[in-house]
Amino acid sequence: MFALNETARQKGYVIATYYLELPKDVSVMKKASAMVVGQTVGTWVPVPGITDEMREKHMGRVVNVIDVPPSDLTGQVETDPKAYLLQIAYPPVNFGAQFPMMLTTLLGNDASTSVQVKLVDLQFPESFVAGFQGPKFGMEGLRKLTGVEKRPLVLNMIKPCTGFSPEVGAKIFYETALGGVDFIKDDELLGNPDFCRNVDRVKAYNRAAEAAYEKTGHRTIYVVNITDRADKVLDNAKRVVEAGAKAVMVNYATVGYGILQSVAESVDVPVLGHYAGSGMFFEGVKSGMSFPLASGRFPRLAGADIVMMNTPYGGYPLKYQKYIQAVHELSLPYYHLKPTMPSVGGGVHPGIAERYMKDLGTDIILAPGGSVQGHPKGAAAGVRAMLQAIDAVMAGIPLDEAAKSHEELKIALDLWGYIK
Repeated sequence: MFALNETARQKGYVIATYYLELPKDVSVMKKASAMVVGQTVGTWVPVPGITDEMREKHMGRVVNVIDVPPSDLTGQVETDPKAYLLQIAYPPVNFGAQFPMMLTTLLGNDASTSVQVKLVDLQFPESFVAGFQGPKFGMEGLRKLTGVEKRPLVLNMIKPCTGFSPEVGAKIFYETALGGVDFIKDDELLGNPDFCRNVDRVKAYNRAAEAAYEKTGHRTIYVVNITDRADKVLDNAKRVVEAGAKAVMVNYATVGYGILQSVAESVDVPVLGHYAGSGMFFEGVKSGMSFPLASGRFPRLAGADIVMMNTPYGGYPLKYQKYIQAVHELSLPYYHLKPTMPSVGGGVHPGIAERYMKDLGTDIILAPGGSVQGHPKGAAAGVRAMLQAIDAVMAGIPLDEAAKSHEELKIALDLWGYIK
């Protein structure tokens, strides 16, 4: 039940790194050994039927146990409990290129009961990742779709979040699209209720998008939320695409990464994965998984072309390091997978555009909500203020200087400030 890291890699194992704490009198080696058996071929008591051949092919392996802080001598660190990083290698033949059984292996059974751990890192062999399609469009496809080559894209969401008819939503859509926004999505709280069916929204919003295009020459793409019960999501996807949807949205944390994967494989339009509800995955210190996995690696692997993610700037206490690492998981080269476009939301306004572009560059989507719909001169002016801020940053002009010649931007900076 033990192997060196290099041997596990050579065999094409998935290597998971966990953080755990144990009372100082509990053997971490015994806990780790029990975990590799319990998460693969066995249970907490010996059972008949486990053969040597089965162990060789299907049992996990402990590849590393690291003390935190590092200590090699007794008496050096006497904290109680003691902390460790535990690395376990799993044979991917046990679960294959799909999320439900992979996550059950990584975080189910012993990992969530007799051993409390937090999954902090995963190392996948190329042979395993080859089983995932990943994003169909990715960054390049989104830029081709929108016709925007260099600047950050801009996405707005219909506000109020819910409680209106498709006709009312279409009016909001039209007024917002007049500002030249690239995407308008549903709020994550609006799915497919009786009073505002998603197919009806697609038809009404597409008419509004066409009317705005005739005035502006800029096409705004509607991203429709298809989140629903597992047995209805794919049907929702099929029906909205048949109705003319050019992009769809899934709340991946609440439907599951596997449903997101199924949607991405079944439609030929971009898929936006929304983080709503994902806090339950990463907010625990001793359980769940890390933010970069939950909001970066997994939705990209599942096929999201856009991932709406949280940041440290909107009032949520996310660490800067984790926000940057999540963007890396979405966008850096990773085997054959196309890069996913990060979309930052939550408290986004023109005065913070420079900060995000300094942090992340221009291959991002800025997603202002209230600062567009709540702009004193209307939603179109709110969009123009954001675009004016982006253009100023692209040109190297300080926002307060650009505001002198752009009224919409000046009003926004006066209201919501300038975060450099």
